[in-house]
Amino acid sequence: MNQRPDPVHPAPNGWIILDKPRGLGSTQGVGAVKRNLREGLYARTKVGHGGTLDPLAEGVLPIALGEATKLAGRMLDATKIYEFTVQFGEQTDTLDTEGEIVETSDVRPSRDEVEAALPHFTGAIEQVPPIYSALKVDGKRAYDLARAGEEVELKTRIVTIHALTLVEHTSNSATLTAHVSKGTYIRSLARDIAHHLGTCGHVTYLRRTKAGPFAAKDAISLDKLNEIGSGAPLNDLLLPLEAGLDDIPALHLDQTDAQAVRAGRVLSDLPQSDGLYCGMLANVPVALIEIIAGTSKIVRGFNLPDIAK
Repeated sequence: MNQRPDPVHPAPNGWIILDKPRGLGSTQGVGAVKRNLREGLYARTKVGHGGTLDPLAEGVLPIALGEATKLAGRMLDATKIYEFTVQFGEQTDTLDTEGEIVETSDVRPSRDEVEAALPHFTGAIEQVPPIYSALKVDGKRAYDLARAGEEVELKTRIVTIHALTLVEHTSNSATLTAHVSKGTYIRSLARDIAHHLGTCGHVTYLRRTKAGPFAAKDAISLDKLNEIGSGAPLNDLLLPLEAGLDDIPALHLDQTDAQAVRAGRVLSDLPQSDGLYCGMLANVPVALIEIIAGTSKIVRGFNLPDIAK
């Protein structure tokens, strides 16, 4: 059995934002990061993703390394922006190009009709997830039940569409951008828009352009990622842990307060307003801190190197 070579680089902490190509699963993206860290002789580190993208989807996939994995749950709750194309006239069982056609229609909505429909799908809306999804029904994945030919019923949920814009219209399709809340299924949104327009449809193109604070400009290609395993510097591609907290104000700590926070002690008489803060010692994140009535509560501590002793 081949032994893993001794690492020559410390375990990294931060974010790699992968521009996930179509056909690659999210867990495969995580696996590609792990492989490149191993081949680049980095010490073992935890790696996880901040929100699944279907294999047929592409775009922004935040991958957390080391201490940043403690923020992956926040990334799952973050809003996302997608660009997608719905092709009118055919609906598949999977609501994308992978499935079998289950419904057809000769109706092709005009550009004006599509634009007129969008306000009906903006704000808080009811949505039934696709049966081909990872949601669990009686302990089993919905897509496993569907593939086994079993009837799958999923409950309606409330999701929020913050913005919905028509980008392009053709004789049989529409491309839109959607800024959506956690739990929104774009395939279901496309299905429901088509039904509202008196036709049917399915998604032929889906790209995530933003996930939480991370946008397409932050993302690297799979080819660029693979350079790490060949010795390319990781620091050129790694975003710091606090990049996942850019919507949270910093709480600057001195040496004494930072040591107290790291020891789990409460800080009192803080002048800041109630809310969530990122406690910082110089430029190093110490903890995610909630302040309530001037008193600190540690939400998540970070064990990062180079914190002042």
